[in-house]
Amino acid sequence: MLISLADYGVGNLHSIKKALENSGASVTIVRDMKELLDAECIVFPGVGAFDRPMEKILPYRDEIGSMLKAGTPALGICIGMHILFEGSEEGVSEGIGFMDGFVKKLKCERIPHMGWNSVDSDDPVMRNIESKAFYFAHSYHAEPSESVTAGKTSYENIMIDSLFRKGNVYGCQFHPEKSSYSGMTFLKNFIDHAEDSL
Repeated sequence: MLISLADYGVGNLHSIKKALENSGASVTIVRDMKELLDAECIVFPGVGAFDRPMEKILPYRDEIGSMLKAGTPALGICIGMHILFEGSEEGVSEGIGFMDGFVKKLKCERIPHMGWNSVDSDDPVMRNIESKAFYFAHSYHAEPSESVTAGKTSYENIMIDSLFRKGNVYGCQFHPEKSSYSGMTFLKNFIDHAEDSL
Protein backbone atom coordinates (compact mmCIF):
# COMPACT_ATOMS: atom_id res chain seq x y z
CA MET A 1 0.00 0.00 0.00
CA LEU A 2 1.44 3.36 -1.10
CA ILE A 3 0.05 6.25 0.91
CA SER A 4 0.31 9.85 -0.27
CA LEU A 5 0.71 12.03 2.82
CA ALA A 6 -0.43 15.59 2.14
CA ASP A 7 2.04 18.26 3.28
CA TYR A 8 0.20 21.57 3.66
CA GLY A 9 3.42 23.39 4.53
CA VAL A 10 2.79 23.60 8.28
CA GLY A 11 4.19 21.38 11.00
CA ASN A 12 6.37 18.30 11.09
CA LEU A 13 4.95 15.17 9.45
CA HIS A 14 7.63 12.86 10.82
CA SER A 15 5.48 11.22 13.52
CA ILE A 16 2.53 10.34 11.27
CA LYS A 17 4.84 9.21 8.45
CA LYS A 18 6.77 6.95 10.84
CA ALA A 19 3.57 5.59 12.38
CA LEU A 20 2.15 4.70 8.95
CA GLU A 21 5.40 3.03 7.91
CA ASN A 22 5.53 1.06 11.17
CA SER A 23 1.98 -0.05 10.42
CA GLY A 24 3.00 -1.59 7.10
CA ALA A 25 2.55 1.17 4.52
CA SER A 26 4.94 2.84 2.12
CA VAL A 27 4.59 6.61 2.45
CA THR A 28 5.44 9.45 0.09
CA ILE A 29 5.12 13.06 1.24
CA VAL A 30 3.23 15.15 -1.31
CA ARG A 31 3.92 18.89 -1.30
CA ASP A 32 2.24 19.66 -4.65
CA MET A 33 -1.43 18.87 -4.02
CA LYS A 34 -1.89 18.15 -7.73
CA GLU A 35 0.02 14.91 -7.14
CA LEU A 36 -2.82 13.72 -4.89
CA LEU A 37 -4.86 13.20 -8.06
CA ASP A 38 -2.71 10.13 -8.83
CA ALA A 39 -2.77 8.77 -5.28
CA GLU A 40 -3.57 5.16 -4.42
CA CYS A 41 -4.51 6.19 -0.87
CA ILE A 42 -4.46 9.62 0.81
CA VAL A 43 -3.80 10.68 4.39
CA PHE A 44 -4.69 14.26 5.31
CA PRO A 45 -2.67 14.88 8.50
CA GLY A 46 -3.72 16.85 11.56
CA VAL A 47 -1.55 19.95 11.33
CA GLY A 48 -2.49 23.60 10.84
CA ALA A 49 -5.69 25.63 11.01
CA PHE A 50 -8.56 25.09 8.56
CA ASP A 51 -7.74 27.71 5.91
CA ARG A 52 -4.05 26.75 5.53
CA PRO A 53 -4.54 23.23 4.12
CA MET A 54 -7.51 24.40 2.04
CA GLU A 55 -5.37 27.16 0.53
CA LYS A 56 -3.21 24.42 -0.97
CA ILE A 57 -6.04 22.00 -1.79
CA LEU A 58 -8.66 24.41 -3.15
CA PRO A 59 -7.41 24.41 -6.78
CA TYR A 60 -7.94 20.61 -6.83
CA ARG A 61 -10.92 20.47 -4.47
CA ASP A 62 -13.45 19.15 -6.98
CA GLU A 63 -11.13 16.51 -8.42
CA ILE A 64 -10.13 15.26 -4.97
CA GLY A 65 -13.79 15.14 -3.96
CA SER A 66 -14.58 13.12 -7.08
CA MET A 67 -11.76 10.68 -6.28
CA LEU A 68 -13.12 10.12 -2.78
CA LYS A 69 -16.63 9.60 -4.13
CA ALA A 70 -15.24 7.10 -6.65
CA GLY A 71 -13.74 5.02 -3.83
CA THR A 72 -10.17 6.19 -3.30
CA PRO A 73 -9.37 5.29 0.33
CA ALA A 74 -8.39 8.16 2.59
CA LEU A 75 -7.89 9.06 6.23
CA GLY A 76 -8.32 12.56 7.64
CA ILE A 77 -6.78 13.25 11.06
CA CYS A 78 -8.00 16.19 13.19
CA ILE A 79 -7.75 19.21 10.83
CA GLY A 80 -7.32 16.72 8.00
CA MET A 81 -10.75 15.36 8.94
CA HIS A 82 -12.25 18.85 9.29
CA ILE A 83 -11.42 19.73 5.69
CA LEU A 84 -13.46 16.75 4.48
CA PHE A 85 -16.58 18.69 5.56
CA GLU A 86 -18.22 21.71 3.94
CA GLY A 87 -16.62 24.41 6.06
CA SER A 88 -15.50 25.47 9.53
CA GLU A 89 -16.04 28.26 12.04
CA GLU A 90 -12.25 28.29 12.31
CA GLY A 91 -11.81 29.74 8.83
CA VAL A 92 -13.45 31.32 5.81
CA SER A 93 -12.52 28.81 3.11
CA GLU A 94 -14.90 26.14 1.93
CA GLY A 95 -13.88 22.56 2.66
CA ILE A 96 -13.65 19.63 0.27
CA GLY A 97 -17.31 18.94 1.01
CA PHE A 98 -17.07 15.16 0.78
CA MET A 99 -19.03 14.86 4.03
CA ASP A 100 -22.11 17.00 4.65
CA GLY A 101 -21.91 19.21 7.73
CA PHE A 102 -19.77 21.89 9.34
CA VAL A 103 -17.00 22.18 11.91
CA LYS A 104 -17.97 24.12 15.05
CA LYS A 105 -16.05 25.47 18.05
CA LEU A 106 -16.29 23.33 21.18
CA LYS A 107 -18.76 24.69 23.71
CA CYS A 108 -16.71 23.68 26.76
CA GLU A 109 -14.97 25.41 29.64
CA ARG A 110 -11.55 23.90 28.89
CA ILE A 111 -10.43 24.65 25.35
CA PRO A 112 -8.49 23.20 23.70
CA HIS A 113 -9.52 19.67 24.55
CA MET A 114 -6.13 18.03 25.14
CA GLY A 115 -5.42 14.60 26.52
CA TRP A 116 -6.61 11.02 26.50
CA ASN A 117 -10.29 10.18 26.03
CA SER A 118 -12.19 7.04 25.14
CA VAL A 119 -13.75 6.50 21.71
CA ASP A 120 -16.98 4.50 21.74
CA SER A 121 -17.19 2.67 18.42
CA ASP A 122 -17.83 -0.78 17.01
CA ASP A 123 -16.56 0.07 13.53
CA PRO A 124 -14.20 -2.54 12.01
CA VAL A 125 -11.37 0.02 12.04
CA MET A 126 -11.40 -0.35 15.84
CA ARG A 127 -11.03 -4.12 15.89
CA ASN A 128 -8.44 -5.70 18.20
CA ILE A 129 -8.06 -2.44 20.13
CA GLU A 130 -8.37 -3.30 23.83
CA SER A 131 -7.95 0.23 25.18
CA LYS A 132 -10.19 2.66 23.32
CA ALA A 133 -8.29 5.65 24.77
CA PHE A 134 -6.84 7.99 22.15
CA TYR A 135 -5.02 11.31 22.29
CA PHE A 136 -6.98 14.48 21.43
CA ALA A 137 -5.77 18.04 20.81
CA HIS A 138 -8.45 20.32 19.31
CA SER A 139 -10.74 23.29 19.82
CA TYR A 140 -13.18 22.52 16.99
CA HIS A 141 -15.25 19.45 16.14
CA ALA A 142 -17.29 18.27 13.19
CA GLU A 143 -21.09 18.23 13.29
CA PRO A 144 -22.23 16.12 10.33
CA SER A 145 -25.63 16.54 8.70
CA GLU A 146 -25.59 13.03 7.25
CA SER A 147 -25.11 9.59 8.80
CA VAL A 148 -21.32 9.33 8.79
CA THR A 149 -20.60 9.13 12.54
CA ALA A 150 -18.79 5.90 13.47
CA GLY A 151 -17.67 6.78 17.00
CA LYS A 152 -18.30 9.21 19.85
CA THR A 153 -16.33 10.64 22.76
CA SER A 154 -17.47 12.24 26.00
CA TYR A 155 -15.72 15.48 26.93
CA GLU A 156 -16.85 17.59 29.85
CA ASN A 157 -20.64 17.70 29.58
CA ILE A 158 -21.05 16.92 25.90
CA MET A 159 -20.73 14.01 23.49
CA ILE A 160 -18.74 14.80 20.38
CA ASP A 161 -18.53 12.80 17.19
CA SER A 162 -14.93 11.61 17.05
CA LEU A 163 -14.83 9.00 14.28
CA PHE A 164 -16.39 9.22 10.83
CA ARG A 165 -16.77 6.94 7.86
CA LYS A 166 -18.20 7.48 4.40
CA GLY A 167 -17.44 4.96 1.67
CA ASN A 168 -13.73 4.18 1.85
CA VAL A 169 -12.93 7.40 3.69
CA TYR A 170 -12.33 7.66 7.44
CA GLY A 171 -11.94 10.76 9.56
CA CYS A 172 -10.84 10.88 13.20
CA GLN A 173 -10.77 13.76 15.66
CA PHE A 174 -8.02 12.06 17.67
CA HIS A 175 -4.37 11.64 16.71
CA PRO A 176 -3.56 7.94 16.16
CA GLU A 177 0.13 8.74 15.68
CA LYS A 178 0.19 10.04 19.29
CA SER A 179 -2.00 7.28 20.73
CA SER A 180 0.51 4.53 21.50
CA TYR A 181 -0.54 0.91 20.81
CA SER A 182 -4.19 1.80 20.22
CA GLY A 183 -3.22 4.32 17.57
CA MET A 184 -0.87 1.91 15.83
CA THR A 185 -3.57 -0.77 15.70
CA PHE A 186 -6.04 1.79 14.36
CA LEU A 187 -3.62 2.71 11.56
CA LYS A 188 -2.97 -0.96 10.74
CA ASN A 189 -6.71 -1.54 10.53
CA PHE A 190 -7.11 1.47 8.24
CA ILE A 191 -4.31 0.24 5.98
CA ASP A 192 -5.96 -3.20 5.80
CA HIS A 193 -9.24 -1.51 4.89
CA ALA A 194 -7.53 0.58 2.21
CA GLU A 195 -5.81 -2.46 0.70
CA ASP A 196 -9.09 -4.39 0.63
CA SER A 197 -10.83 -1.51 -1.15
CA LEU A 198 -8.40 -1.40 -4.09
